[in-house]
Amino acid sequence: MTNEIGQRLSSLTPEIQAMMGVYALYWKLEESFASIETDLSQQECHMLVKLDQPKRMGVLAADMLTVPSTITATADALEGAGYLTRQSDPNDRRAWLLVLTDKGTEARNMLVATAGELFRSASGLNDAETAEFARLACKIRDNILKTGIPEGLTK
Repeated sequence: MTNEIGQRLSSLTPEIQAMMGVYALYWKLEESFASIETDLSQQECHMLVKLDQPKRMGVLAADMLTVPSTITATADALEGAGYLTRQSDPNDRRAWLLVLTDKGTEARNMLVATAGELFRSASGLNDAETAEFARLACKIRDNILKTGIPEGLTK
């Protein structure tokens, strides 16, 4: 059956094939991420993954393609559960940084490792192909951010 689908899709333009591949990967990963055993919400998991270093909430909102109010609510929940703390920004005493605790770092490491495994399994790409896909995906993301974030991501 897979070969049959491949033959039907091969007549489509490369652009359509690329979009269909990204769409299929997205849905496969969403399904796979739902199987990760954690008490965290999807938004909380995304925030932990994006907190690779201490960040201001405005920077984190931009990284997550969302609005600051969403970041505040998610940060409050993660702080209450002991995954992060707010610390004064040494460069601007009026601002706060979100910083992972040991518990947050441990959860982040598990999420990053699991996401990597799920991506490799779903995509079937080797290390070199994954690096090339990441390079192209970053180029696409940068272009989208440069030309305007889709309205659905700003609500």
